[in-house]
Amino acid sequence: MTTETPRRFTSSYSSNGGQCVEVAANLAVSHGIVPVRDSKNPTGPVLNFSAGSFASFTAGVHAGKFGTV
Repeated sequence: MTTETPRRFTSSYSSNGGQCVEVAANLAVSHGIVPVRDSKNPTGPVLNFSAGSFASFTAGVHAGKFGTV
């Protein structure tokens, strides 16, 4: 069995001020998950979202369904 390494990135909209999340979208197709973690704590917990749930969330953000902070 081959284990694929998560390739994490932050949003291009991030100012990299330490208040970011890191996403490993490269596992969406091969494993059906999108791992997300706090960029300030790279050894901390990881939340694994289903690829479909994460796609719905990002579509909602893009459509402005969650307002602004």
